[in-house]
Amino acid sequence: MVRTRNAILPDVDAIHAIMQPYMEKGTLLRRTLPELAENVRDFVIAEEGGKVIGCGALHLYGLHLAEIRSIAVTPGAKGKGAGRKLVEALMKEAERQKVSCVCLFTRIPEFFSHMGFNVARREDLPDKIYKDCVHCPFLFACDEVAMVRGQLPQQIGPRDPQVQIPLVRLGA
Repeated sequence: MVRTRNAILPDVDAIHAIMQPYMEKGTLLRRTLPELAENVRDFVIAEEGGKVIGCGALHLYGLHLAEIRSIAVTPGAKGKGAGRKLVEALMKEAERQKVSCVCLFTRIPEFFSHMGFNVARREDLPDKIYKDCVHCPFLFACDEVAMVRGQLPQQIGPRDPQVQIPLVRLGA
């Protein structure tokens, strides 16, 4: 039976090992072991028989927004409900934190739409863009779908309204 729990520092190696193939394919942003250790409190892991088979994180931007990210499961765990249980655990934490909107970027929107997420415009999530997307090599050629659950924040992003991120695709 698959169960979830909050990650602890001894889980970091397993989290990194699960994420590694996805990072190599470019599905997940690269995260180093020190970065994972620093952010381990954001992570939930899925276990089966005492073995870590999946991970996911909830990054808090504030009461207005959190992001589910780094969802990954081992190949042998696919189809066992580990991904769904990870998302449910992360949503429960977002609710506990009183976050009004949870976002994510994905290449499998069908999975998340079954969990109540709706497609959104990337431009409506500048917090995410400023935090991660600006460092991604696919910034201007992103094939991920932005999705949200909850009410999109009215005031998000930088406090300086003069600061803008141009979201144009090169070669279009």
